[in-house]
Amino acid sequence: MVQDAAYMVQVPNVLPKVEPTDGNPVFLYFQDRFQKPYPFEHDITVAIDEVADTKMEALDAHESQFYEWLPWTGNVLDEVPESEDGRVDWLRERWMSPMSKAERQGLTHWYEEEQVEEAQYAESFQIAEYGRQPTEKEIRRLFPIFAD
Repeated sequence: MVQDAAYMVQVPNVLPKVEPTDGNPVFLYFQDRFQKPYPFEHDITVAIDEVADTKMEALDAHESQFYEWLPWTGNVLDEVPESEDGRVDWLRERWMSPMSKAERQGLTHWYEEEQVEEAQYAESFQIAEYGRQPTEKEIRRLFPIFAD
């Protein structure tokens, strides 16, 4: 469904009153745990240590998503703490796990060795095949956190 929708953004006259896009945009997958039809590829990996607390505040603000329906679909709703502080700690434990080997390896392309060694948390993105395939220069423009 997402692939079909992504393709449709460049088709003229889908919305007759809206100009079509000027080319196909870049689409990125956010990492999940699924391995089929093929494992996630860490095309772009960003160290997030400096914004980890802000990320937790953002996740915590989406109460129904992170404390209700995701725990319900994951069959862990009974594990969600009642107290606000307990919830944030629980959320951090579930969503801010230490960096995986694959994430650390993904950082090596974008950061200096010392920065990679110091990083504790990261987020990775996979470049979707159905969107425009960005050059490294464009990725650096889209992710200004990466130094030239």
